[in-house]
Amino acid sequence: MASSLTVTLFAVTAAPNSSLRERKKRRTRQALIDTALELFTRRGFGGVTLDELCEEVEVSKRTFFRTFTSKEDVAMAPDQDLWRAFLEELESADPGGALPVVELGRDALLAALERMDDEGWARRMLLSRRLAERTPSMGAHGLQFCEATTQEALAILDRRFGLGGPDDLRPRLAVDMLIAAFRGALASWVARADEADAEDGSGGFELPTAGELVDRLREAVAALPGGLALTVTPH
Repeated sequence: MASSLTVTLFAVTAAPNSSLRERKKRRTRQALIDTALELFTRRGFGGVTLDELCEEVEVSKRTFFRTFTSKEDVAMAPDQDLWRAFLEELESADPGGALPVVELGRDALLAALERMDDEGWARRMLLSRRLAERTPSMGAHGLQFCEATTQEALAILDRRFGLGGPDDLRPRLAVDMLIAAFRGALASWVARADEADAEDGSGGFELPTAGELVDRLREAVAALPGGLALTVTPH
């Protein structure tokens, strides 16, 4: 067991080229995400049935359930795709020496954001977050996914770097702080879009970019030490 929250090296292996079948599956998955977010945004999450979504994309419900578990799952796909990429980056991270776990996680999350290079991802993420804010079932689904992601991240830290144990809260706290920093960055990112949308009034405002979310994440992680040291004085 490592005595401090530091990390060591790991070899990265390249993923094989995807098959035609896999590319078709990804296209169908993306069509379901895009269509779901557009329909849910226009008509409300509860105003669109799963049958209507599948009919719009021209796929069967069986095909839908091969990819997603529920309407909540497809609506939250942009966020979940980012965190799955984060876990892959954490698994293959090469810190090059001792590094605080929060910084390791930050770098893995930044690398995951760079992988969200599809120009439509920022729009999908924005639509998804706006839906989640007014859809309680999406919030509950998000909490479950967040906890599962946290547990996977902790398992990676334990397996690769020997961090963690029944009585060691530090890895959990480090991962929780990273997630909190991201959520804060995401909230300000969405708020900026909402303000721009309100000022524009026509819906034609310039969408925030993934690069802007990267900047906000860097700022949020940098603010963590100050947040921990923040004190209050009685009035």
